[in-house]
Parts: sequence; C-alpha cells; structure tokens
Amino acid sequence: MADKVVLTCTECLSRNYTTQKNKKTNTQRLEIKKYCPKCGKHTLHKETK
Repeated sequence: MADKVVLTCTECLSRNYTTQKNKKTNTQRLEIKKYCPKCGKHTLHKETK
C-alpha cells in the first residue's frame, strides 16, 4: 500500500528526494528536514503531488 512521493525543497523549490509513504496510516503531507545540494544546507522538504 506504500506509494512513491517526491520531496521538494521549500527554499529553492528543487525536487531532490523520493521516498515511500503509506497513505492509509499517514494522511497528511510529509515534512522532513533534509540536505539540499542546490542550497548547500539543511532545509525543510515537503511532499508534492
């Protein structure tokens, strides 16, 4: 039941990471602090459609 989701940097809006998410247990969008190679620092990454 896990679906692929794309994580986008909130500062530079580049799509850096893909991950899996169980949509039955997690109905809200993911927000993870990860390293952005374009910005060169750790930023908040949010799930996109």
